[in-house]
Amino acid sequence: MESNCVSDAVKDIWRSFVTLIYPRSCCGCYKVLVTGEEHLCGFCRKDMPRTDFYMYKENPLTQRFWGRVQVESGSALYHFQKGGRVQRVIHQFKYRGNLSLGVFLGRLLGLSLLQSEHYADVGMIIPVPLHPAKLRARGFNQSEVICRGVSEAMNVPCSAGLLVREKETATQTRKERFMRWENVSAGFKTPDPLAVTNKNILLVDDVVTTGATLEACAQTLLHIPGVRIWLATLAITE
Repeated sequence: MESNCVSDAVKDIWRSFVTLIYPRSCCGCYKVLVTGEEHLCGFCRKDMPRTDFYMYKENPLTQRFWGRVQVESGSALYHFQKGGRVQRVIHQFKYRGNLSLGVFLGRLLGLSLLQSEHYADVGMIIPVPLHPAKLRARGFNQSEVICRGVSEAMNVPCSAGLLVREKETATQTRKERFMRWENVSAGFKTPDPLAVTNKNILLVDDVVTTGATLEACAQTLLHIPGVRIWLATLAITE
């Protein structure tokens, strides 16, 4: 026991030394983080524009899917504004490879869903998959990283691999809604339909714009008997 205490004390001293030489900075405003802060400073945690979608079964996210695909409910953690703090934080994770930030944001998303009765029946979490070529190029699937955090917070298993992307699509940036749908429709499959039969699935992605990708994923899964779908994203565009 004593040796463990000494070891922990040495680790604390080493962490303090490293922080002194290489201070940790906030991913939102780049200010130095103080003790107890993780990835985001207290100001950014408070100032980033959160939604309250988790409180309502129908909300601006679910409205994007009305008449397109049947979802039980859906939520986004933040409002996404071009050039805003939320975009800056998500880009630190998605394009600069800060995976621990992605897990952290996933935990925040999962903790918000835990506050709502609308997600109590979720029994499985599935990330929106990347095509293997894009996965090799990026090195990780950002939705799967977010899923790890959501899974930790909700204590619900994350099941990557039960939905795969067959078609490599062009970037969705600056495409109109119908073009986005054409770009991703019929591009997904479920390798093991029995594994998701009669499951209540939470589909997770990073940012929802038109919802074309989530719609295609949900439609693929809903072809399997007994599947019900919920949605969760880090952010939603205006």
